[in-house]
Amino acid sequence: MAEIRDLIEKYALQNAVKYKAAPNSGAVMGKLMGEHPELRAQAKEISPLVGEVLSEVKRGSPEEWQRRLETLAPELLDELSVHKEPEKGLPALEGAENGVVMRFAPNPNGPPTLGSARGIIVNSEYVKKYGGKFIIRFDDTDPVKKRPMPEAYGWYLEDCEWLDARPDEVIIASERVPLYYEVAEELIRRGGAYICRCEQAVFKEHKEKGIPCVHRDQTPEENLELWQKMLDGGFSEGQAVLRVKTDMHHKDPAIRDWPAARIVTAPHPMVGTRYRVWPLLDFESAIEDHLLKTTHILRGKDLADSGARQKYLYKQMGWTYPRVIHWGRIKIHQFGSFSTSKLRAAIEAGEYTGWDDPRVPTVRAMRCRGIRPEALRKFMIDLGVGETDISISMDSIYAENRKLIDADSNRYFFVWNPVALEIEGDVPALARAPLHPAVARGFREIPAGNKIFVCQSDLAALKVGDRVRLKDLCNVEVTGLEPARALFAGREPEKKMKIIHWAPQNGVAVRVLRPDGADEGIGEAGIADELGRVVQFERYGFVRINRLGDPITAYFTHK
Repeated sequence: MAEIRDLIEKYALQNAVKYKAAPNSGAVMGKLMGEHPELRAQAKEISPLVGEVLSEVKRGSPEEWQRRLETLAPELLDELSVHKEPEKGLPALEGAENGVVMRFAPNPNGPPTLGSARGIIVNSEYVKKYGGKFIIRFDDTDPVKKRPMPEAYGWYLEDCEWLDARPDEVIIASERVPLYYEVAEELIRRGGAYICRCEQAVFKEHKEKGIPCVHRDQTPEENLELWQKMLDGGFSEGQAVLRVKTDMHHKDPAIRDWPAARIVTAPHPMVGTRYRVWPLLDFESAIEDHLLKTTHILRGKDLADSGARQKYLYKQMGWTYPRVIHWGRIKIHQFGSFSTSKLRAAIEAGEYTGWDDPRVPTVRAMRCRGIRPEALRKFMIDLGVGETDISISMDSIYAENRKLIDADSNRYFFVWNPVALEIEGDVPALARAPLHPAVARGFREIPAGNKIFVCQSDLAALKVGDRVRLKDLCNVEVTGLEPARALFAGREPEKKMKIIHWAPQNGVAVRVLRPDGADEGIGEAGIADELGRVVQFERYGFVRINRLGDPITAYFTHK
C-alpha cells in the first residue's frame, strides 16, 4: 500500500496546487482510478487511505504544497502549466491512405442521442474523406439488460439519413449468432477458451486474487461437449459461461479470463427464442470487427479495457486488430446523462412525453425543435477526436443553427401570458407586416381593431400616461391598467418610443414546449400555414411548428 499512498499524495498535491485549496477527495480518487485502472478492484480498500492522505495534505500551506510537489513529482507540476485545448476538426487517420472501413455500433434500446450523433457523424465523415465503407452495426445481443426496441432500428437509419450519414451497409448482430458460435468453437479447439461452471461470486473472488478457475485446464474435447450442452439446453442460466483465456495475473482484474457467451432464456424482440446462448458485447464486437474488415475504431477512452480484452481473442485466432482512436466524453450543460436506458425509464415513468420531448438529448428532439443537420455536423466535426473530456453548452450548436435558419424563417407575433387591451379611437382594422425584415418575401396581414392582446410582462412595465408603439400597427397612450385600456395616439412611429408586439383578438391558441417548461398564448392565424417549418416569434425566439390543433403546438428552437 506504500506505493499507492505515494500516488495518492502526488495527485492530492497536484489538485491542491491547481486550485490553491485543500484537495478534493473525489477528484483525487478519480485521477487515481483513471491513471491506474488496475486499482479499481481495490477501490473500497483505497478510499479510507485517500481520506487519511488528504487529511495530512490539508494541514499544509499553498507554498508547502508547491515545494512538496516539486520534490515528489515535478512532471505533475508541469502538467498544470500546459493549457490543453481539444484539437479542433478531424485529424488525419494513420494508415488510411488506401481507404477505411469505419463502423458505428449502437445498442438499439432507444433512438440516437447527441452522443450517438457524434459517433455517426465522425465515422461517416472519415469515410467521406478517405473513401471506403461506413457501417451501422446494431450490437443487439443483450435481450435483457439492454433490451432492444424494434422501432429503434428504423429510428437510427432515419436519423443517419437526416444527418447526411447514410451507411453503406447495415449489420444486425442478432441475425448473425451462428457466426459467433463458429468462432467460439474454433477458439475452444485452439485451447483459447473454456466452459466455466463456477458460481459468479466464486469466480469473481478467484479473479480478484488471480486464482485460475478449476475448469480452466479442461481439454478442448471436454469444452466442446460442454459448449454443445449449453446450446442444447443441458444447463440453466448462470450454470455455465464461455470464457476467453487471458492472463490470470494481469494487473487489471477486468482483463482476466473475461466472459464471452452466456445462457439467456428470455426471448429476444427480433429473433424470439431462436437462440439460448448469447455472446457478450466484447466477444460479438471483436468478431464483427474482424469479419467486416474494420480498419479503424473510434472508442471512448473509458472503454480502453475492451481493446485489452479483445486483443487476446485476436492473438489466439491469428487476426490483426484494427487501429483504435480513443476519444474523451462529451457533456452538454443543458442535459444530464445521455444514457438511453435512463431516458427510457424516465419516459416510461411519465417524466417526459416521449423520445422527441424538447427536454431530452435525442436527435429526434433536435429535429422537432428545428435544429438543422448541418449545424450538428459542423459542431461535431469541430469537436474533433481528442482524448480530453469536453464540457460544452448547447449555445454553440444554437449559434451554428441560427446562421442557417435566420434567412429562411418567417416572422410572426406570438403573445404569451396574454392580457386583453381595449383601445379607444380610430385604430386601423388591419396591420401589414413583413414576413422577414431583411429578405423580400412579401407581407402578412393581421386583423387588428379596438381589442387586441399584449404580454402581461409588457403591461406590467407600463404606467398610466405611457406611450408605446404596437409594432406595425399604431401608437397608443395607456389610460388604465386594471382592466388594461389605451387611447389611439397616431399611426406614424415616434422617435425613442418603446415598441411592443401584440396578437389579434381572433388569433390562434399556441402552446410552445421549451426545454425548461411551456408557454401558452395567442398568435397570428398565419402560424397555422407553417406546419413542419421553423419560424421566429418576434421578441420571443425561433420555434418549429409541430402540430396543428387547438392549441397549435410549437417546439422552442433557441433565441
